Amino acid sequence: MDNQIATIKSWLGTGSINIFGLPMSGKDTQGIKLAEALNGKFLSSGMIIRSMEQQTKQHYSDQGVLTPANIFYKWVLPYFARPDLQNYPLVLSSIGRWHGEEDEVMSAAASADHPIKAVILLNISEADVTKRFEAAKILGDRGDRADDQDTQIFTTRLQEFRTKTAPVLHYYKSKGLLVEINGDQTREQVFDELITKLHQYAKSH
Repeated sequence: MDNQIATIKSWLGTGSINIFGLPMSGKDTQGIKLAEALNGKFLSSGMIIRSMEQQTKQHYSDQGVLTPANIFYKWVLPYFARPDLQNYPLVLSSIGRWHGEEDEVMSAAASADHPIKAVILLNISEADVTKRFEAAKILGDRGDRADDQDTQIFTTRLQEFRTKTAPVLHYYKSKGLLVEINGDQTREQVFDELITKLHQYAKSH
């Protein structure tokens, strides 16, 4: 795996890899691990938005709906140009979840010398992520986020993905950027497949 990671790092440079998937699919878990393996930086749109919501007293995510595009552009896109991220590859967790935001995301990333070079989709069914959601509620291992505890809010998040984010993935697929991973495996198996397929993609691009 070390040789595969070295190849990916060389190909990626200071570029970005954007990871998508349904709620509870493991985007942040895999993204953090990938960033560490690549000696890169991890950026989560969800984390940025929740932080800004606390600062501005505006609330979107706790109802399960996506942040309006104008707010997303204002809050999230400036992160690409942060000085502390210069000279590092970036691993992104669902930056640009709403169809129509893709061009702005790619432009902001490229302008900051972090061009998006691959998009990962963690494929897993709604039924399976719902099982994970119910298990997490019992275990209480997701903190106090309302969107990870309330069934109706979680259902709204699934609907938002289905109607607004799925077209984003079609866009990236049409650009030849999409790499699909079986998300219904152990964390270790998902990561192994992610590295294997990303290595294959890097060698062919």
